[in-house]
Amino acid sequence: MESATIETNTTSFAWHVDTPIGKLTLIERAGALTHLWWHGASTGSSTVSETPVLKEAASQLTAYFDGRLKVFDVPLTLSSSAFERQVQEAMLAIPYGETRSYGEIARALDTYGQPVGQACGNNAIPIIVPCHRVLSATGLGGYSGQGGVEMKIRLLKHEGGYPFLV
Repeated sequence: MESATIETNTTSFAWHVDTPIGKLTLIERAGALTHLWWHGASTGSSTVSETPVLKEAASQLTAYFDGRLKVFDVPLTLSSSAFERQVQEAMLAIPYGETRSYGEIARALDTYGQPVGQACGNNAIPIIVPCHRVLSATGLGGYSGQGGVEMKIRLLKHEGGYPFLV
């Protein structure tokens, strides 16, 4: 996720939050969260400022990692691709502690598993848009966030969402 770029034609704001998985960088543009980068990645052209949206997102991430929050409720700007937005909305519908397969999401969207997996990999707001809750039919599948599959396992264990890992 660190390689994501920010458009320069709109002011964006960044804020860092310390979590049990390391420092995360939150990016807001036009009053909505647009990116979550791993381990305090560079803010690029974003102004470092704790806006109300970023403050709330940081607070909700802290509550999530403390086990007090199961559903995020911050304004989000999802992908610009219509298909990727559909996949992100499907991910947002997966309850805390549960998982879905790429195939299940694909069937619901009348497509195939591979494009669903690619859309999951392009998710710019991991954890909050819970791509870690999407598994392959035969196992964990991949994870594009920092730390790869090990981070996916860590997030699933945190939620109790993959009983074979607990």
